[in-house]
Amino acid sequence: MKKAVPAKKSSTKDLEGASPAKLIDGRIKELGDWRGEMLGRIRGLIKEADPEVVEEWKWRGVPVWEHDGIICTGETYKEVVKLTFAKGAALDDPAGLFNSSLDGNVRRAIDIREGEKINEKALKALIRAAVELNAVKKVAKKKA
Repeated sequence: MKKAVPAKKSSTKDLEGASPAKLIDGRIKELGDWRGEMLGRIRGLIKEADPEVVEEWKWRGVPVWEHDGIICTGETYKEVVKLTFAKGAALDDPAGLFNSSLDGNVRRAIDIREGEKINEKALKALIRAAVELNAVKKVAKKKA
């Protein structure tokens, strides 16, 4: 009698060579819990805030959103989904979304825990501010 073999769970490793969007889709599916749902929700908000955003997959498995440079990354850990803004220290955060990586001179992050709500309006404003900052820095580089 043959032993039943469980179906292989797909993973982002199975998607080698796939587009960044497919890899991010795979990560969301692979997580299969609140973190996947949250990462998917954040991804949607980023695309709403900046329809021209470019998705990338860097550093062996980190979703990255770019527009004239990195806007933010979306990392998942056991207890949090971490949204790290590459130039967060230079952004105004009137809603106080940044709650992690506050000591650095460049980055700022938002740690989102299970059950926490996202201030969608403030997050989209932060995304747009990051895009605008990248555009200003790109123009400044061209002039230099």
